[in-house]
Amino acid sequence: MSGGAHTRRELNPRQADTVARVLTAAHEEVKTVGYDALTIRSVAARAGMAPATAYTYFGSKNHLVAELFARQMAERVVAQVADPDGPADERDAVTRVVDLIESLTGFLAAEPEIAQAVTPALLGNDADVQHLRVRIGAGWAEWFAGALGDDAGDRTEAVLDALMLAVSGGLLQAGMGLMTYPQMGERLARAARVIMGDDA
Repeated sequence: MSGGAHTRRELNPRQADTVARVLTAAHEEVKTVGYDALTIRSVAARAGMAPATAYTYFGSKNHLVAELFARQMAERVVAQVADPDGPADERDAVTRVVDLIESLTGFLAAEPEIAQAVTPALLGNDADVQHLRVRIGAGWAEWFAGALGDDAGDRTEAVLDALMLAVSGGLLQAGMGLMTYPQMGERLARAARVIMGDDA
């Protein structure tokens, strides 16, 4: 999942700059007032533009928050997968997966307002949110598949499926306030070791 636009329209440089301004304002707004009080209108005001301009690119608050989460995640989480053109990664698959989990949950712990806002946002039913939900899930599956490599052999598909279910369940529980994001990281790391048969 790249750090590029997740909107389903092609943007020229001026439009891309407008989207970036809206997302920067949304980041500031969610940190200041939280998800419940955030509106497209308040984000547009913070960005210094008319609400209609922001609505041109984001049809709902949920769409805006989901896009913000997707971009922040793609830009700030370093997928712990060796660059095929770079030096060899000497870590084993379990270490790579646990490092990736720590990177993901570290981001969420560092951005609690975004983490809390994205749970209700991603549960939205509008088409743009559904599209982003699929893109985010596909990106995470790509990251975990890369971290797994070929080490799981013919179990790779089943292990990847179990890891993705564990991560999505952990996100939902943390989003509901049943555990903190650091606790989620610790529990997911333990679950990953169990799933991958390294729970000694």
